[in-house]
Amino acid sequence: MTTTAENTEGRRGVTEPLPVVDAPAETALSTWLRHSVIQCKRLLTAWARDTSTTVQSIIYPALTLLMLRVVLGDSVTAATGMPSVYGTVPMITLVAAMSGSMVSALGFKTEKATGLLGRFWTMPTHRAAGLTGRLMAEAVRVLFSTLFVIVVGVCIGFRFSNGALAALGVIAIPLLFGVGFAVLVTALATVSEGIVLISVISIVNTLLMFFNTGFVPVGAYPAWLRTVVENQPMSTAIDTMRGLCWHGPVAVPLYKTIAWVAAMILIFGYPAIRGYRRAAETGI
Repeated sequence: MTTTAENTEGRRGVTEPLPVVDAPAETALSTWLRHSVIQCKRLLTAWARDTSTTVQSIIYPALTLLMLRVVLGDSVTAATGMPSVYGTVPMITLVAAMSGSMVSALGFKTEKATGLLGRFWTMPTHRAAGLTGRLMAEAVRVLFSTLFVIVVGVCIGFRFSNGALAALGVIAIPLLFGVGFAVLVTALATVSEGIVLISVISIVNTLLMFFNTGFVPVGAYPAWLRTVVENQPMSTAIDTMRGLCWHGPVAVPLYKTIAWVAAMILIFGYPAIRGYRRAAETGI
């Protein structure tokens, strides 16, 4: 039944239909942004209610930071002359970004297995919103975990010595690193089983965590390993953050960090897109 309105300008009782406002097309940019925000909010709500996500993303990194301070803090400070917190706090913010991605990847596998991805695929939503909403949620999670780790770091002696702009840079580096790593993990999640995925990510996280310039200075590693340690992605990000919050080079490690993140997005971006679409289509 068509709703009509009386024509107040005429005197003959002629009626005309109310104007219909067209909704944005499913492929419109505004639709993509709006649906991405909805997907982001959905994931953040689910993660906030999941105890394992809270432990993996926030509690575990904070406890690791405190443990490193108690066990190695004084020894590293005495050996290097540099307060250990300026290496461990940046390192743990990156560890938090990577460890939280594991929970996100397992959530993706669950959504595929339960058919949720397939149901979203058949709905009148933007096809890219599922993936971009997931990356937006990852960015918010990394931001929150980074701030929490920094607050704990401040309690044990971490300080911003180079002003507010440098402090914002310290917060932005884990955010940038986390988004790049999330693209990598999403691509792996689309082609691997849950157990294999956990094993691969755990091995990568462990190797990067124990062989970087935040754990101990690069000079403490064997000579044949120093080049690898100094130029691996976590080390370049840690060196950038250390230079911003305390002292040391910033430009060169920053360029290397950006290069690493760009490489992760370029190499794993297309497989992540294709894999996400395939997972959604096969889940219908």
